[in-house]
Amino acid sequence: MIGFLRGKVHHFDLDYVLLDVNNVGYRINFYHPEMLKRGEEVIIYTYENVREDEQSLYGFLSIEEYDLFVKLISVKGLGPKIASGILASSNVDAVIEAIESEDVAFIRGMPGVGAKTAGQIILDLKGKLVSAPETPQSNAKMNDVAEALATLGYKPGEIKPVIKELSKEDLSTDEYLKRALAMLIK
Repeated sequence: MIGFLRGKVHHFDLDYVLLDVNNVGYRINFYHPEMLKRGEEVIIYTYENVREDEQSLYGFLSIEEYDLFVKLISVKGLGPKIASGILASSNVDAVIEAIESEDVAFIRGMPGVGAKTAGQIILDLKGKLVSAPETPQSNAKMNDVAEALATLGYKPGEIKPVIKELSKEDLSTDEYLKRALAMLIK
């Protein structure tokens, strides 16, 4: 399986990019043409979809987007085209937040997603997309603060930037928690 390709953007359209990798052109299904410039060298993370009648590549500029795509296509009844459409119409954090908060209306608003599919996405993926905020492993205080904030009902998307900002300082756990709450209340 091809994990990623590094090359120059030869051509792109609304739903694909032709990537020149050492004079070999790869056609990659890609749904963010506004992020590309002709002649620019890029790394595109790829998912290779092999079926009986087709072999295709789906491309992503970030590993987070790639990871969410792989999880989305694991949902019963959801193929790569619909998963790509979901990622094309929103960003990774918004999709994860919608799944975690069971926002069926938001998910149904995605291209190709009906009520049944939206419910299946939530059923299959809720709780599997959120990981603990990235913190230095040596800093147990920051882990405690992240857990406390999650217990208070803050979402991982809110916690992560605060933890990242606070990890630059050396404080006690109580001081970290007070600072974090002050930042979140703003």
